[in-house]
Amino acid sequence: MGIRTGEQYINAVRSRKPDIWLEGRKVEDVMDEPVLRQTVLEIARLYDLQHDPKYQEKITHICEETGERVNNAFLVPRNYDDLMKRRAAFEAFAEATFGMMGRSPDFLNVVITSLYTNVHFLENYNKQWADNIRNYYRYIRDNDLFLTHAIINPQNDRRKSSHEQKDKFTHLGVVKETPEGLIVRGAKFLATLAAVTDEVIIYTFPGYQPGDEPYAVSFAIPIDTAGLRIICRENMQDGKRPLFDHPVASRFEETDALLVFDDVLVPWDRVFIYNNVEAANLLYPNTGIAQQPTHQSSVRGLVKLQFAMEVACKLADSIGVDTFLHVQDKLGELIQSVETIRALLRVSEFEYETTPTGEVMPNGVTLETIRGLMPTLYPRAIEVIQIIGAGGLLLSPTAADIEHPELREDIERYYVGREGVSATERISIFKLAWDLSGEAFGQRLLQYERYYTGDPIRKRAIFYNKMKKERKFEMVDEALKVSKIRETASI
Repeated sequence: MGIRTGEQYINAVRSRKPDIWLEGRKVEDVMDEPVLRQTVLEIARLYDLQHDPKYQEKITHICEETGERVNNAFLVPRNYDDLMKRRAAFEAFAEATFGMMGRSPDFLNVVITSLYTNVHFLENYNKQWADNIRNYYRYIRDNDLFLTHAIINPQNDRRKSSHEQKDKFTHLGVVKETPEGLIVRGAKFLATLAAVTDEVIIYTFPGYQPGDEPYAVSFAIPIDTAGLRIICRENMQDGKRPLFDHPVASRFEETDALLVFDDVLVPWDRVFIYNNVEAANLLYPNTGIAQQPTHQSSVRGLVKLQFAMEVACKLADSIGVDTFLHVQDKLGELIQSVETIRALLRVSEFEYETTPTGEVMPNGVTLETIRGLMPTLYPRAIEVIQIIGAGGLLLSPTAADIEHPELREDIERYYVGREGVSATERISIFKLAWDLSGEAFGQRLLQYERYYTGDPIRKRAIFYNKMKKERKFEMVDEALKVSKIRETASI
């Protein structure tokens, strides 16, 4: 099929009947739910970008294997130029959503591509697993499908491993083998946008213990597979608010979900790992599915951080407070944080690494530095918006107020900004700032940035221990060695 159109994606959503639950109701038609419908329309816009003459060469390429055009997320990078092609696709999708959608289709398509490129890892354990990944990559690529994933166990008793939980199948595990495939039961989260995707991939994350073999399973299935239930979290907004009142919250809600597997059949040709704790623990660090998608999330994170920075600057300018030194200091800090991430991203691409298979990956240390900084830099940007906006963030009227003839004169008089900024312009900026810094939508974005890569404290500790092992702080040893030589010489 090659690259999808937005209409083809919408038709695919309409044709499926997954078991979706939202606010105590079973969803019969995704397109009848205002929040989910708007998300579908935004994702459809991304698919349509692939056909836009302005973007097509930037975000797609001709597949050598099929001769069809495919998204650059499916490109296996072999050199710096390939990395730049992938970056261009990531950038186009991120800019189209202002970095608000962390799980646009390109993210998991990069994961699948990384698994395909590093399929030798699976081949060391089971040739069939490797063949399954090869076939699955081609299926996703050639049909331009949209995936969600769920790789985290429910937050139950975190002191215990999966096999030690009170209920044997609290965590997703294999119940039995059948001639057709595996029967799995239990739950996984955090499946972002599950209700509007084509497929779900479950893959393993380090942390499995001896005894966890039934839970050491990776696979992919269609999102409407029998027995798979999608329990969506509470909506951050109702999908009915005017665009003026909620310019980003009304468009980019990413509904997350808990996935419940009630004796779901996973066909053998969709199994990627099973009953192997070692393979399950090594999949994430040894196949590029940590490093390559971080390139996508870093590009998206940069766009999102820049957007928050620009909102803060516009907010300050609209009421003239950016003439004050302490406000200039905060805005300068945000601009420098954006430039820090931009520079790190460029360095990661320029100082790329080449694997033994010839795959090119952005520098891992630099990417991990971005991952370590974003949980601090983005919350700081939101805090600055809150400080600058102060009480004004709590007092914006609605579009209906502005349009009402009895209120218009008061609003134009008392909501006007600095000279040259109309009341409507000032209100619209403050509303955008509130979407990011005060609304439940904005708080979800904040929490996402803090934890989407895992516990930031634990991640930084892992980073330190890795650097300690690799670098050994040899400059200090050299300095001490020189001082000892000079001390001996003076004696």
